[in-house]
Amino acid sequence: MFFDSEVLLKLFLALIFGMLIGIDRKLKHKPLGLKTCSVISIASCLVTIVSIQSFEQFATPTYNAIDPMRLAAQIVSGVGFLGAGVILHRKNDVISGLTSAALIWAASGLGIAVGAGFYFEAAFAVFFLIIAVNFIPRIFRLIGPEKLQNKEMSLKMNVDKNLKVTDVLKIVEEKLHEKNQQESKDITILDVKIKSYESGSQKIDLRLLVPESQYTTEIYELTKEIDGVLAVDIQSL
Repeated sequence: MFFDSEVLLKLFLALIFGMLIGIDRKLKHKPLGLKTCSVISIASCLVTIVSIQSFEQFATPTYNAIDPMRLAAQIVSGVGFLGAGVILHRKNDVISGLTSAALIWAASGLGIAVGAGFYFEAAFAVFFLIIAVNFIPRIFRLIGPEKLQNKEMSLKMNVDKNLKVTDVLKIVEEKLHEKNQQESKDITILDVKIKSYESGSQKIDLRLLVPESQYTTEIYELTKEIDGVLAVDIQSL
C-alpha cells in the first residue's frame, strides 16, 4: 500500500523542519516566511516519496531503468525560481534576500532528505542551519575581524540648488572625521551618488560603513544641521 504510517511520519517531519526554518525568518521579518518554508519542505518531501515509490511499484525485471530520484532532482532547479524572486527584491539599490533564497533551497533539501528516509541527517541539518544563520555571525562580530563588526547605512540628502555638491560633501566628511576622532569610531564613505532634478534641486546618496554600535539617529542629527541640506533620509541596510 502506497500510503502508510511511514509516509505520514515523513510528511509530518518535513512540516516541522520547514516550520523551524520559516519561524527563524519570520522572527527577523524577512520575505521568506513560515508558510513558504513549510510548503516547500512538504512538497519536496512528497515528490521524493512519489519518485521512490514509483520506482518500487512500477519497476520490473525487464523495465528497471527508472531513476528513483529523478523527480527529486528536478526540485532543486524548480525551487531556484522561488529563490530568484526573493533575491530580486532590492532595497536602497542593494541586493537583499540572498540568505532567504539560500534557505528556500535548504528547505527543499530538507524535504528531499526526509522523503528519502534520512531523518536524523535532516534534523542535524536544521540544527546547523539555525546555528549558521543566527549564532555564528554574532560570534564573528564579537571576536572576528573588525570589518565583520561593521554595518552599512544609506544616507540621502536633498541639497539646495544654490549650493555646490562638492562643498556639502566636504562638510559631511569633516563632520564624520570629527566624530571619528572624538568617539574613536571608524565611519567611512563607501559610495557616492549624485542626482539633479529639473527644478534645480540636488540629491546626494551616500553609502556609509559604520560600527555595529553606531546609532542611526546620531548620523541623522549630524547631517541635518548642515546649512543648505533641506531633507535627510537615513536607513540601516
